[in-house]
Amino acid sequence: MSRLSFLLICLLSLAVGVSSSHKFSRDDFPPGFVFGSGSSAYQVEGAANEDGRTPSIWDTFAQAGKAHGATGDVACDEYHKYKEDVQLMADIGLEAYRFSISWSRLIPNGRGPINPKGLQYYNNLINELVSHGIQPHVTLQNYDFPQALEDEYGGWVSRKIVKDFTAYADVCFREFGDRVSYWSTVNEPNVFVLGGYDSGFVPPQRCSPPFGVSYCSRGNSSTEPYIAMHHILLAHASAARLYKRKYQEKQHGFVGIGIYGWWFVPLTDTKEDAIATQRAFEFFIGWILDPLVFGDYPKTMKEIVGSRLPAFTNHESKQVKGSVDFIGVIHYFNTYVKDNSNSLKMEYRDYNMDAAVELISMLDSSSFELPVAPWGLQGLLEYVKQVYGNPPIYIYENGQRMQRNLTLDDIPRVKYMHGYIGGVLDALRNGSNTKGYFTWAFLDVFELLDGYGSSYGLFYVDLDDPDLKRYPKLSAKWYSQFLKGKSVISDGIIELEKSPSALSHAHIQ
Repeated sequence: MSRLSFLLICLLSLAVGVSSSHKFSRDDFPPGFVFGSGSSAYQVEGAANEDGRTPSIWDTFAQAGKAHGATGDVACDEYHKYKEDVQLMADIGLEAYRFSISWSRLIPNGRGPINPKGLQYYNNLINELVSHGIQPHVTLQNYDFPQALEDEYGGWVSRKIVKDFTAYADVCFREFGDRVSYWSTVNEPNVFVLGGYDSGFVPPQRCSPPFGVSYCSRGNSSTEPYIAMHHILLAHASAARLYKRKYQEKQHGFVGIGIYGWWFVPLTDTKEDAIATQRAFEFFIGWILDPLVFGDYPKTMKEIVGSRLPAFTNHESKQVKGSVDFIGVIHYFNTYVKDNSNSLKMEYRDYNMDAAVELISMLDSSSFELPVAPWGLQGLLEYVKQVYGNPPIYIYENGQRMQRNLTLDDIPRVKYMHGYIGGVLDALRNGSNTKGYFTWAFLDVFELLDGYGSSYGLFYVDLDDPDLKRYPKLSAKWYSQFLKGKSVISDGIIELEKSPSALSHAHIQ
């Protein structure tokens, strides 16, 4: 069956009624399935200029006032408050915590000497998690590439990065791998390269006209996104190969990569939009997964992008193919796809990486919150199962966006979590090889797209409090009840509302 044929069947099945489970408990999930929450280094740690840490590309970007006037200089100050935060995780029954390591905190120059203070911090954090029975899941790079290497050779657009990233990964595997079993090399590289090298709305802000012309002073949007992704895949494969050769037999861990996954839906029932939807899957998901599973880029990409798409040598193809033990999926909402193939005839390449599609958000422009549509995540899991051989999957980010304020009764977030966790259960019952679910985020962190304007956290962080006090939201209480084995149903939201006193304490018992 072709990918397009499968996609049409999958869309049809979703259209006629895929709904998430309404009543379920933690016990309905398979043994070994893990529930957690997450953060990333720049978004949560703070202490940006302390104990030997040097700037990342996000420090440079934020300090220039380009992150909605906000910075992660202090953020949630987890660098100093990690013990308190791990205790909160334990209190609500969190089973796993996903975080990233700041490369420039651990190795300030990007290569060379290890920073003892940085090494001590991550050892302390990991030890604290393990001592509370919380499984660490570690990402090596989450957007915050060392500025020193960006300045020296352009970061991911240079092949030199493969060697430096592998050396960095080696330090992490060696120093932390006796307690960390789950490693992700790079978080959502598809969004990272599109934002950083195509449109330029996130660092390192490399792009060219007519794309992102007001943001960038350097770069080439027609070539650099493909080059950066190529080097990310080679660096991932190199690090994974190193782990398998040097550490896996003793440490028994796994190496994966995180991918941002929309569920794409044709805007109309025309054949053109259906074909465009398949192109979108290949350009946004196949761009990463095809090389990792099959050893090469999708045929459609090679035909459309041509010589601008780097080619794998036979040796590189063999190294990249099969270099993931699991896939990390990041999913928040779905989007419509409209055919725009006429743009392929234009002299310059179309937006969205030559996919020749228009993406139309399913978000309601009148609402700040994301729609509860777990059928999209179910469709995405089914797509990966059918097209890529049902690899192990960890849903590493999924969460509800709300305006950041003092309201702790985040009922929309409870409904979102209930819907999506139920959707994951349905996907599991349909044969998906999903191994874990992590809600984004544990705390209200510095958000990469709008600073402190929105929140996704289970815990509110009072930025006006010198101690940055944490307050549990309704969603933390709901998640805690679920994690501790209580059945949850939609009407359970009302029951939680009747007990607001439980939300007035920093610790949930």
